[in-house]
Amino acid sequence: MSTPGARKVLIITYYWPPSGGAGVQRWLKFSKYLREFGWEPVIYTPENLEAPAIDNSLEKDIPEGISVIKRPIIEPYSVYKRFVGMKPGEKVNAGFLQEKEKPGIAEGIAVWLRGNFFIPDARRFWIRPSVRFLNDYLCANPVDAIVSTGPPHSMHLIAWQIHKKLHIPWLADFRDPWTGIDFYHQLKLTSLADRIHHNLEKKVLSLATAVTVVSQDMADEFNGIVKRDYKLVTNGYDEEDISPLPRHELDSKFTIAHIGSINTSRNPIKLWKVLSEIVKVNPEFANKLQIKLVGKVDIGVLKSIEENGLTAYLSRIEYMPHQDVMHEIRKSQVLLLLINNTPNAKGILTGKIFEYLGSGRPILSIGPEDGEAAVILQEADAGQTAGYENEEEMRRVLTGYFTKYSEQRLESNTGNQTKYSRKALTQKIAGILDSIIAPGQE
Repeated sequence: MSTPGARKVLIITYYWPPSGGAGVQRWLKFSKYLREFGWEPVIYTPENLEAPAIDNSLEKDIPEGISVIKRPIIEPYSVYKRFVGMKPGEKVNAGFLQEKEKPGIAEGIAVWLRGNFFIPDARRFWIRPSVRFLNDYLCANPVDAIVSTGPPHSMHLIAWQIHKKLHIPWLADFRDPWTGIDFYHQLKLTSLADRIHHNLEKKVLSLATAVTVVSQDMADEFNGIVKRDYKLVTNGYDEEDISPLPRHELDSKFTIAHIGSINTSRNPIKLWKVLSEIVKVNPEFANKLQIKLVGKVDIGVLKSIEENGLTAYLSRIEYMPHQDVMHEIRKSQVLLLLINNTPNAKGILTGKIFEYLGSGRPILSIGPEDGEAAVILQEADAGQTAGYENEEEMRRVLTGYFTKYSEQRLESNTGNQTKYSRKALTQKIAGILDSIIAPGQE
């Protein structure tokens, strides 16, 4: 139940249970622990959103008695689905992940419309009615601070309007970049649309009372747009979700597991090649190998696996509830972390790295060997990183892990990552909220 005398914070978020997927985790977990640090969360979220998946298991993390305000949203996805020939029940993939062999002309037109007419995103039609509703609601039900979390960045535009009218301190939280996101160039933007995106981004970064980011690279990128003090609050893992399993409960196979979607920019082409080569020369490795992919997988990734003769080793699960995902992470022998091979790769910190860290299972990361993810893995002594083209390092790590697996001593260090626990990170968020309502108190 709510804590008497606690400060109140309105959290404007597009993603909330029963919506599943990565976007819901960050502020669901912050909300779970905010009361312990003197803040009572009030959630504002759409009633009928286009959720990437439904995951009722996440509802256990919603604090008892929390206020969750749900309002109808109008989204263009039903029109989009009819236009591109999708069935009504099909989900629209994020990040240009393709499950069909070749996108049609309709998809190309739809992308152009999305980028140039739905600015900043397809939830723009929720901005005006939300501002009207929240202006009235907050006059009758005051809060001490507002949080907006994006993407979708329409959430920031709602908070901006409320902040401007009611002068409530506002924390803008960025889980991903805006114009710097890896697929921004794929939106087929006109120069006018591109200028509007950049102008809106600059206004949010300038006008928010505080801005939080999930990586130092994002802070550096934003400082090139608006110079200010960006607060780094990474994603994390919930200690209640993850604890290492006894050895006898681990997979009997040498499972190399990736949890989450894999689009073309994450396709580890050289890794598939190296695995194929090891399988051909090491019968024991071939007998024990299993490649486990949990989540959406781009058609190009599946083709790469097939071309390298690895399809027989592949186990696929398109989606599972978060609580089951946590069990898969904990029982896998090796966890595969794939960093998008894009210009901003060094600064990418996916949410899964932290849940991987909490599991106690060793990690193989494919990405920049001097990137932020690589530094975290090294500091936590939790895994190793191989560059996108570094076949020799991939082979060395895989054979080393397999030797330890065969000797039943494959494990990771679990003592150096407690600062990434959701509770510790929530304390940091609470400190930032304290500081924006009473400067100097952080």
